Amino acid sequence: MIEVQRETRGATPDDAALERWVAAALSDAQREVVLRFVDAQESRMLNRDYRGKDRPTNVLSFTIEPPPGLDDPHLGDLVICTEVVEREAREQSKTSEAHYAHMVVHGLLHLQGYDHEEVEEAQRMESLEIEILCRLGYDNPYD
Repeated sequence: MIEVQRETRGATPDDAALERWVAAALSDAQREVVLRFVDAQESRMLNRDYRGKDRPTNVLSFTIEPPPGLDDPHLGDLVICTEVVEREAREQSKTSEAHYAHMVVHGLLHLQGYDHEEVEEAQRMESLEIEILCRLGYDNPYD
């Protein structure tokens, strides 16, 4: 299940597309996520406060760690900056839809423990992103 929060004036993907992307990237269909679409100001503030980087970014992932013994289906939250995603899509000559799909898949993989800090981890995560996006009908986002 997903909850969508739209806190931006920018256009965002429709709920049907978001549900399809989440279903394709989520390994456990019983888990819940929040997708929050924000403007550059909120993205910058969160990126600064939680990652120490004073600039807006395309997607931030916030994993929920329930207390021991509590079986909470909420996996975490994704915060997606519409301004950054739209700009990146133009710069990379991609459709906005394809780039949003990539950001949702990328963020969900982070919520499920994937990372790209080390070369081996990055290769594993990128391969999985490419596979999921291809199943959804999108081109390799790294080409």
